[in-house]
Amino acid sequence: DVAEETWRIFRIMAEFVDSFETMTRVGPAVSIFGSARIKPNEPYYKEAVELAKGLARHNLAVITGGGPGLMEAGNRGAFEADGESVGLDIQLPTEQRRNKYVKQSKGFHYFFTRKVMLSASAQAYIFFPGGFGTLDELFEMVTLIQTGKISDQVPVILFGKDYWEGIIEWIKKKMMDENHFIEPFEIEILRVVDTVEEAFEIIRQTPERIL
Repeated sequence: DVAEETWRIFRIMAEFVDSFETMTRVGPAVSIFGSARIKPNEPYYKEAVELAKGLARHNLAVITGGGPGLMEAGNRGAFEADGESVGLDIQLPTEQRRNKYVKQSKGFHYFFTRKVMLSASAQAYIFFPGGFGTLDELFEMVTLIQTGKISDQVPVILFGKDYWEGIIEWIKKKMMDENHFIEPFEIEILRVVDTVEEAFEIIRQTPERIL
């Protein structure tokens, strides 16, 4: 009914207002995305911890979705380096739960308000391997940059060549070469790396010099 829809609008507004107030206190940050199903003994988890430690040591907050897996790895690295570890989490029937390395958190009822905060709050975006949720977040970021809603100087880093190169090749072949749905310069939004050092080098080269 109308009253219920009106209260839904107020709930959405409240999430945005509270979230923006929270994130203004965080300072310069990098968002890390990836699968909730990666285990602590897996290489990508360990590399995410190492990368997040380095970011924290350069006084950059680390923002994740606040859950387990690679999100936990990002928060853990920042936490162990005594940096700012932020989790923007959402309640789901399975998998999603706040990891113990989050220092500052914000819970969300709506996916879209959470995605706005993940996209609006960082100076760089790093995507580790993940499933549908990670891909959804990735292509939203790319679309925002492609359409000028986010600066094209903000790097979008895909960590793990073995995982991401197949998608990149498909984009080049099907979207760009065969169908001309995107321009060659737009594929350059995506930067594929295989090491923590490569990721840092891309961030160092940004005009804002956030490292």
